[in-house]
Amino acid sequence: MSQIQPFTVERAGGAAYEAPDRPVEKRGRLRVPQWLRLLWGNPKSRAGMLMLGTIVVVAVFAPWIAPHDPKAFSLDSRQAPSFHHLFGTTDQGVDIFSQVVIGARSSLFLGAAAAVLATVLATVLGVLAAYMGGIVDDLISFLTSVFLVIPTIPLLVVISGYLKERGGTTMILVLGLTLWAFEARILRAQALSFRNRDFVLAAKVAGESTRRIVFGELMPNMISRIAAAFVLVFYVAILTEAGLEFLGLGDVNHVSWGVTMYWAQVNSTVLQGEWWPALFPGLALALTVLALVFILAGIDEVSNPRLRTPKRKRGLGRRLGLALVGGHAAVKAHEETE
Repeated sequence: MSQIQPFTVERAGGAAYEAPDRPVEKRGRLRVPQWLRLLWGNPKSRAGMLMLGTIVVVAVFAPWIAPHDPKAFSLDSRQAPSFHHLFGTTDQGVDIFSQVVIGARSSLFLGAAAAVLATVLATVLGVLAAYMGGIVDDLISFLTSVFLVIPTIPLLVVISGYLKERGGTTMILVLGLTLWAFEARILRAQALSFRNRDFVLAAKVAGESTRRIVFGELMPNMISRIAAAFVLVFYVAILTEAGLEFLGLGDVNHVSWGVTMYWAQVNSTVLQGEWWPALFPGLALALTVLALVFILAGIDEVSNPRLRTPKRKRGLGRRLGLALVGGHAAVKAHEETE
């Protein structure tokens, strides 16, 4: 709420008069960013944000949520889901619920780190190529074309086969350095459409530096596409990491969703009728990817009005009120406007 306070202005001759009141805003009030309010208003992105937020909270508080050590063996082997072991146990007696909860940390961190690296490279190189043009655009376009033809998964397979230590750092670097090219081409095309806009030309006439125009004028107007690029690379990185670990090409000594599924297929749990070691980590992975897909769909609808679904017609109470006030003609006119 704003308070109305009067203020006085001194005239040229020394006399003072009381000016009209004006509202004075209270400072220190936390405001929700406009883009976050738009995403929250979209049903798809709101559902995705709630799902992803729940998974992130579980990952942050994983040490306090997990009831057992995710690497500790016990005598309760091959136990089906029960009150003591919510997701059951493996053939070594390891609690699967603890593995899924703790594994959320490494899986989400790897996907987010790879997405940040790929998005930063795609944004900087794509926007810079579009704005500079000439030889800079040619060099960056050539580099983008080279990385576009590099297959990510076979490259990771080859690298994992030659490296003695297989860790998340290697996957982050390879995923980030190979997944940026596709988004860089999209961002370059969007930046080309902004390059000759009035606000960019005005910044050039004002003598602004190239860095100021790129980071202060172009990128803020492309934030929706940049956010979509981050979310897209995020879930692609999570799926790729889980797939490689499922094949045994990751670090099988640390806890993650892919490693849990790897040990499930190594021990042939499904063939023995034990469905829980593979189901629950796979379900956690699927829910995370589904949440990111919902957020991506919401970003597309918010940034592109053509993708927004039309509002549903008003309910029976609304039409009944119009009928009582204006009759059948008012109801028909209202439905035509909707």
